[in-house]
This record gives sequence, C-alpha cells and structure tokens, in this order.
Amino acid sequence: MSVLARGCLGPLCAAARAVIPCLWRGKYFSSGREPAETQVTPMLRHLIYKIKATGPITVAEYMKEVLTNPAKGYYVYRDMLGDKGDFITSPEISQIFGELLGIWFISEWMATGKNAAFQLVELGPGRGTLAGDILRVFSQLGSVLKNCDISIHLVEVSRKLSEIQALTLTEEKIPLERNAGSPVYMKGVTKSGIPISWYRDLHDVPKGHSFYLAHEFFDVLPVHKFQKTPQGWREVFIDIDPQVSDKLRFVLAPCVTPAEVFIQRDEMRDHVEVCPEAGIIIQELSQRIALTGGAALIADYGHDGTKTDTFRGFCGHKLHDVLTAPGTADLTADVDFSYLRRMSEGQVASLGPIKQQMFLKNMGIDVRLKVLLDKSDEPARQQLLQGYDMLMNPKKMGERFNFFALLPHQRLHGRSHPMNACQSKPSVSPVAGFGELAWR
Repeated sequence: MSVLARGCLGPLCAAARAVIPCLWRGKYFSSGREPAETQVTPMLRHLIYKIKATGPITVAEYMKEVLTNPAKGYYVYRDMLGDKGDFITSPEISQIFGELLGIWFISEWMATGKNAAFQLVELGPGRGTLAGDILRVFSQLGSVLKNCDISIHLVEVSRKLSEIQALTLTEEKIPLERNAGSPVYMKGVTKSGIPISWYRDLHDVPKGHSFYLAHEFFDVLPVHKFQKTPQGWREVFIDIDPQVSDKLRFVLAPCVTPAEVFIQRDEMRDHVEVCPEAGIIIQELSQRIALTGGAALIADYGHDGTKTDTFRGFCGHKLHDVLTAPGTADLTADVDFSYLRRMSEGQVASLGPIKQQMFLKNMGIDVRLKVLLDKSDEPARQQLLQGYDMLMNPKKMGERFNFFALLPHQRLHGRSHPMNACQSKPSVSPVAGFGELAWR
C-alpha cells in the first residue's frame, strides 16, 4: 500500500512539501511531552534518508519500520517487557491470568469434541510467560488431555524475545534445533515434554485443529490514519519538518490514497485508523478455523468502532511522543474490533468484545484467587491481591482490555464436521468467559 501511496505523492521537493498542510500535531497526535532537544537515533536517520529519497511515508510504513526493521527495529533486538522495560502485560502481573486462559482453551477443546490433535498457536508470545502458565494448567489437567497430541507453535519476529521464550519454556537438557533460513527457525521440547516450534509468519504454521491466542498482538500492527477534510478523506503521512531538519511532523496527503478503500462508506467519525494487516490475519485465522476447527482468543486494548486517534508511544512505562526518538519506544494503536468482526464474517462466528473484568470474572478469577490466597504467606498474598486489582480494576486494566473470540459456526449452532474415530460428539454449551459459568 505504501508504495502506491508514494506513487500518488511522488518524490517531493522541499517547496512541494511546504504546500502540504501540517496536521494540528499538538491537538491530535502528540503523545506526551516533547523534549527540548531532538534525540537523533539510528532509526531517525534511516527514516530521514528514506523520506528524502521517496517522499512522505504513511503512518503504517512508519510503524513497520520503527518496530520491525530487521536492522534497527524496536522489537527485533530488545526485551521491552517488565519493570525494566517500557510496558508490562497481564501475564507478567499475575499467574491467574494465564491459568484462566489455559482453562478457556481446554473448555473449548472439550466443547468441540475433544479432537485427537491440539495445536496451541500464540501470536507474539512476549517472554513466554503466558504460554508457560497455560502449559502448567495443561500439566495439572493431564488426565483430561492424556489421549491428545499437543504441540506448541509460537509466531515471533523478535530474535531477542524468541531466545527469552526458549529459556522460559524449554528443557535445558535437550538442545534446541536452529535453522535461521527455515520457516521453522527453532524447535525444541517444553519442560513438560511437549514439542514446540518457532515461526516468523502465521502462514508457516501447519494447518490442523488449532487454538490461536493473540494477547497484545494486534495493537502493534501498522495502522493507516485518515482525517476527514472538506475535500473528503485524506491520509495522514509523516514528513521531515521544514523548519528543523532532524525532526519529523505529520502532514496530509494532497490526494486520495489506496488505503482509503478500507474506510466504511457510512463512517461518521472525522478521524479513523485502519489496519489492513489485522484484516489479513483475521481472514487467515477464520479460514483455518472454518476448515479444520478450533478457535481463536484475542485480548487487547480496543474499541468497537467508536474511537478516533489512539496512536501513541510508550517508553519507561510513560506516554512518549510517537515521532520523537523513533526506535526507542513502543508504538501502539487501539484495536478496532468492529473491523475484525467484519473481516471474519461469512467464515466463522465471533463473540465480543467483552471487557477483561467481565471475562475474567466469568472465568472464575474470584474462585481461583481464594484458592491461592488460602495457600499463600503474607508477602505472596499481597502480591496476589495487587495483581488482581491491576487486572480487574476498571480504572486500570479491567475496562481498558477486551476479549474477542472466533469460533466455527457449528460451535454455536450444534452442527459438526465429520468426526474421526478418536473424536467425541461436540456439545452446544456456553462459551466460557463470554457468559457466566455455573460453578459446581
């Protein structure tokens, strides 16, 4: 898309750039205070050379370069998670989060007929903490899964994080197989003896009865930003500030750009963000689930088609201006779940979005917390209670995060794929988390 957009703009000379109006940066796009002096990072130099050569770039191209550039990308060579990083995620806060998600996947596996194969595929696994908590639940419920062929498949572009995941999840006594040029660039065995593989792209993950997990994955995919003007929708681009040669600014495209096709005709907002890459991944997940069964669970910051400008940066757990010192901060934009729903229609059913507070309550977080509190000493009790508050408090993560699921149509309507000899008949039962469970 960005190549076509540049074709519209063409290589812009300094005079032409000055004609393109600057887009109310302070009002719409600044995320945190700008420093008095510009920090010229290697990524900023790279972007300035790129813009000088080809003209202004889309916000989507900017995000892709800053986050995943193979040489200088923010995600490629650093560990940005935890207290010493730039942000912290739910699995790092409390083990209960991952345990309840493990229960969700087993619940759906049982509800869809206990297939003989169980592929757990996680997109963007972070440090591997969430997968580790889920695998612990699988081990504790080994009697339920004893006749099931389980395998773990992690989709990860970051070399640094994949090494951390391997340390977290695999058995040290069994060496990892590594092949940088292969679609499966790393293989091993988990501490509980389950095969585990790493991929750079979802397309490379084997197709089969799979359960997909995407926790804080979609919010870092590149978005195109659009502003409504008297001339119609105009895409937001990033250009060099003509007043300061080592500083970037937002500008509006002077004409229609190809990504505008993703805007709904009846769109009422005056500013929208669209993520074509998210649509492609959702369609891939939907096709796989419709063909071979399984389910997908997505948890992320987001909204149901109501928000406007959500593009922001985080550095050291604080908001960070998105155009300042690129490559040193995380960039994110809220997920538009209404767009994900549209991209899945006709292939699978969808549930949600539902607030994290409600989802975890429906999954029995209060019951699990009580069990752990009864077994813990005072320091551990305080840690559990603080983690619970962070996950459930509406002013913290409780209402900022949402859960969204993709399921086969027959899961909700009782029709089934032809079953193999090892598969039992699926039951039409409520989907855990999206309705209150009856605890016995």
